[in-house]
Amino acid sequence: MSEKNRIEVVYALPREQALLELQVPPGTTVAEAIRVSGILQAHPDIDLARNKFGIFGKLTQADAVLRDRDRIEIYRPLRADPKEARRKRAAEGKIMKKGGGETAA
Repeated sequence: MSEKNRIEVVYALPREQALLELQVPPGTTVAEAIRVSGILQAHPDIDLARNKFGIFGKLTQADAVLRDRDRIEIYRPLRADPKEARRKRAAEGKIMKKGGGETAA
């Protein structure tokens, strides 16, 4: 039986989005599919050891075995720590809190 799994590999940049559709044999892992897709040549900034991956928004490991119609998402590293960014926004906006301000008696 030569049945193959149809999968997608996606990678999004701020101004560009790559979506590659391919067929892989059953038992193919996330890392193998990424290598076979050719996306590493098109986007050399992707590092299989550093980037995180997901299947339909759920984090997964590079050695996870794919199923038919899976979509591999390659995540870019965050530029800023989300907690620190929230703290900074909160510190800058303390004066302008919603509902904050003097109340007339």
